[in-house]
Amino acid sequence: MNLKGKTLFISGGSRGIGLAIALRAAADGANVVIAAKTAEPNPKLAGTIHSAAREIEQAGGACLPVQTDIRDEAQVLEAVRLGAERFGGIDVLVNNASAIGLTATDSTPMKRFDLMLGVNLRGTYLCTQACLPHLARSAQQGRNPHVLTLSPPLTLKAQWFGPHVAYSIAKYGMSLCVLGHAEELRPHGIGVNALWPRTVILTAALKMIPGVRPEQCRRPEIVADAAHAILCSDPRTTSGNFFLDEDVLRAAGVSDFDPYAVVPGTRELLPDLFV
Repeated sequence: MNLKGKTLFISGGSRGIGLAIALRAAADGANVVIAAKTAEPNPKLAGTIHSAAREIEQAGGACLPVQTDIRDEAQVLEAVRLGAERFGGIDVLVNNASAIGLTATDSTPMKRFDLMLGVNLRGTYLCTQACLPHLARSAQQGRNPHVLTLSPPLTLKAQWFGPHVAYSIAKYGMSLCVLGHAEELRPHGIGVNALWPRTVILTAALKMIPGVRPEQCRRPEIVADAAHAILCSDPRTTSGNFFLDEDVLRAAGVSDFDPYAVVPGTRELLPDLFV
């Protein structure tokens, strides 16, 4: 099974892991709706919805870039409407957009707290809610609909909350959406799963993690290949899982992960947060 002819709605897909997932789907001939904020080039942060669209089309897919702040209900509803209208529906939602802030409570301004909760938790819930009618229709048509959220396996270990309470609450909030929506949407035949990298991935967010060097990381393509494997699975039997990228690819027969390293041959790869 592949994603040819399927339509993916990806939040925050103008760069990094979201774009890598879009490009992997495009290689199959998928349609992609990129719903992200960046429409104008930023000298400090590469990638816009328009540059992403060009890359996706060059990779073999079709793309509709829609400037979207996923905290804004009206903007999300409009992006979903435009995507479904353009491509005839939505088969896959990828909740990729995320805000990060690895700060202690006394160093976290409430504006940053609101941003992380708004993008990570509220944005995930809102995008799922907005795409739901189209995903249900996709299920009725036998098109194997999925919701895939980039969030960590659930845990109540204090070590993952103490250093950055606000970010952890926001990130695990996304995972709670996975837990709940997997159960709620199971009768509809919609697969809902989480995916998280085992090692740190080289993206713009790396600047937010002190002491991490690029050569200790893997490339976003490892997450994209794992996402592809999940999205090609049967949603009726693959739902409610908290996957790690390595485990997904091992199950698919991959044994050599060295090509995914930023510097092949590196032995000291750093585990990601929450792993």
